[in-house]
Amino acid sequence: TYRDSLVGFSLRPIWGIEYFINSNETAFHRWGGVEGFGYFSKNLGGWVSLRDNHENVLLTDASYFNQRLGSPIKGSVKGGVDYSETRGGIMYSWKWGGVGIIKDQLVWGNSYNGANIFSGRTPSFGQIKLELKPAKWFEFNYIHGWLVSDVIDSSRSYWDGDTYREVMHSKFVAANMFTFIPIKHLNISFGNSIVYSDIGIQAGYLVPILFYKSVDHTLNSTNNYAGQNAQMFFDISSRNIKHLHLFFTLFVDEFSIDRVSDPERHNFLGYKGGFRLSNWPLSDLSFIGEFTYTLPMTYQHRTSTTTFESNSYNMGHYMRDNSMDLYFALIYKPIRGLRIDLSYAYAVHGNNYVYGEYEPKDDMAPMLEDKTWQKNCIGIKAKYEFFNNAYVFAGVYINDVQGYDVDDLTSEDYLSMFTPEMYWGNTTTMNLGFNFGF
Repeated sequence: TYRDSLVGFSLRPIWGIEYFINSNETAFHRWGGVEGFGYFSKNLGGWVSLRDNHENVLLTDASYFNQRLGSPIKGSVKGGVDYSETRGGIMYSWKWGGVGIIKDQLVWGNSYNGANIFSGRTPSFGQIKLELKPAKWFEFNYIHGWLVSDVIDSSRSYWDGDTYREVMHSKFVAANMFTFIPIKHLNISFGNSIVYSDIGIQAGYLVPILFYKSVDHTLNSTNNYAGQNAQMFFDISSRNIKHLHLFFTLFVDEFSIDRVSDPERHNFLGYKGGFRLSNWPLSDLSFIGEFTYTLPMTYQHRTSTTTFESNSYNMGHYMRDNSMDLYFALIYKPIRGLRIDLSYAYAVHGNNYVYGEYEPKDDMAPMLEDKTWQKNCIGIKAKYEFFNNAYVFAGVYINDVQGYDVDDLTSEDYLSMFTPEMYWGNTTTMNLGFNFGF
C-alpha cells in the first residue's frame, strides 16, 4: 500500500481453491492472481483484477443451468481446463456522478438468486459507463459495451501461411436505466437496451438517454431482417415497510403492440418477484423468497450476431427462456464474519424451442408444455471471513436433477446439455474451500 497527497494505491494477492465431492465425481476449481485499486487525483481512480483459473472438471459451460461465472476457456490441458479473467477500469468522478472506461460484469435488476435483466454471468466485457445522481429523487445509468459474438465473419477471415485466422463479427450493446425515487426507500426504474452488429459503432446508440428501438427503426426502416435486437425493462424496489424488501422486475424482449391484442401470439416476457425479511423476528436473521417465470423465446433472436449473449453466455437470467425458478433461503449471522445459509431451490425448463424454427410466424409457443429438465436442491452453507476478503467456507447440497424424453431427445441428452455430469440424478455434494482476495 502507498499513499501521498496525490496518489494512493493498494496491491494484494488473490488465491483460492474449492472442492466438490459426491458419489459421481470429485472436482476442484483453483484460482490465483493479483488485484489493485487506487486514485491518481481527487477525481480520478481505477482498479484492476487478474485471476487465472483451473478446473479439473468443466463446471462453467455456457449451456449449463447454474450461476457460476462464465469462463472464456483457453483450451483443455491434461487434467482439466484453464481460463483467465481480467477486470478493471478507470473512472472520473465528481460529487453527483462518474464516467469511465471499464471491463467488468454487468448486473441490473433486483434479485437474490440471479437477476433477469443483466445477470452478470457472462465473462466481463469492455464498456463505457456513465452514472449520475443529480438529485435525491433521480438516478441514471448508461453503458455502451463491446460484446463477443462467437460468430465467424468469413469475409474477413483469411489464411496467413498455414494458419487460418478466424475473425469474429463485431457485436455491441447499449443500455440505459432511469430510476425515480418519489419517496424515500421506493425506487421505480425503467430502461431499454439494444444489441447490434454489422453496422459499426452507431452515434445514436452512444446517446445515453434515447429509446434505442426507435433508433433502429431509423437505421433499418425498410428491412426488418436487417434490424437489431431491442429490449425494455422495468424494476420496482420498496423498503418502505420496516425490515421488509419487496421487488418486482419485468424484462420485455422485442416488444410488439400487435401481439398484445392477438390471443394467438404473445410478447416475450420474463417476470421476477420476491422479498427479503431482515432482522425480524430475530436480529441478524433474514428470510428470502424469490420467483422467476420466463416465457418461451425470451432472450432469443433470429440473427446469431445479435443474440442477447456475450461469449455465448446469456446476459439475462441463468435459466433462459421457457423456465420457472423458485428460491427460498434462511440466512443467519450469529457473530461477526460468520454467515450460515439454508436454502431450497426448484427450477424447471420446458421444451427447448429455437427461435425461427418453432414459430416462423410468431405463433404462441406453449409455456412449460413438457418438462425437459428439472432440479430440486436443498443446501446448507457456512462462510467465515476471518480477515478482510479472506474466508473459508463449507456446505452440503442434496440435489435431484432429472432429464426427460421429449421432442426426439433423450433424458440424457438434456442432462448433458444443461448440467455437469457430476450432478446427474440424486446426489449429495460436499463443497469446501478457501479464498483470499475480492
